[in-house]
Amino acid sequence: MSALTSRPSAGTALRFGRLAAMGTVAVLLLIAGVWASWGTAQHVMLTKGREQGTMTVTRCGDDRCTGSYAPVSAGSTARERVTISSTVVAKKGETYAVVVKPGSDEVVRAGPGGLLYAWVPLGGALLLASLVVAGGLRLPRLAWALGGAGLTLLTAAFVAL
Repeated sequence: MSALTSRPSAGTALRFGRLAAMGTVAVLLLIAGVWASWGTAQHVMLTKGREQGTMTVTRCGDDRCTGSYAPVSAGSTARERVTISSTVVAKKGETYAVVVKPGSDEVVRAGPGGLLYAWVPLGGALLLASLVVAGGLRLPRLAWALGGAGLTLLTAAFVAL
């Protein structure tokens, strides 16, 4: 065996570099999706000790809807005005189950619809990561699984809201 055949070739080093770089990008996309989702999802998922109630929407602007809050949980207080993102498909006159973000008058949707909506950023990250996995890592089965999971999450959120 000669010295030339025992050393890794430049092609092997480039392949490893591509795999490492694309793997890092895919993992970072997924971490960013979880991070972006957790800001809202924690209020919907970890409701113990949080104020829970219903919001009746009275007015909607471009990005926020406002309304009154009626408590359901013990220790929660009624509020004249709370706000919710209008992207949650809030309609004037409708009543929604909500959870109050601690220390604010901002609420998030509760229940299955609110939970799915909270994880929408992760669904988008799964779709983006599937492209990186398919093109950069050349793992088509894993890419289809990631893309399918992301599409399922986004579709379920759309249907639930």
